Order: sequence, then C-alpha cells, then structure tokens
Amino acid sequence: MPATLTAKKTCCKDKPRCKKCPVTLKRLEGMGLATRTGKRTYVLVDVVPKSALKKARARG
Repeated sequence: MPATLTAKKTCCKDKPRCKKCPVTLKRLEGMGLATRTGKRTYVLVDVVPKSALKKARARG
C-alpha cells in the first residue's frame, strides 16, 4: 500500500530538509515518485529509493 504524507505548512529551510517538508515532497513529485492528492497531501510510490530521497532533501 502506498504511503500518504501530509506536508508541513511552511518549510523550515534546514539542511538537509526534513522528509515532510513541502519542498522535498514537490521535488519527489517532479521525479515521478509522488503524486499530489490535495493541497498538502501526497501519495508516495511503494518504495522510494534512498538515493532519490537523499537527492530531494539535499539539493537546492
């Protein structure tokens, strides 16, 4: 079953960004690993590769 995440309201701009950061989830959506279902909710693919999650949290 795919995981559903709710993004935080605002980005904390930490380095690396947290997993629930809206920027991280938007980057995963751009990679095709997440789908936006609501204003702040995302559905992730079954298994997000660790390298993709690391890349989404670090770049920028």
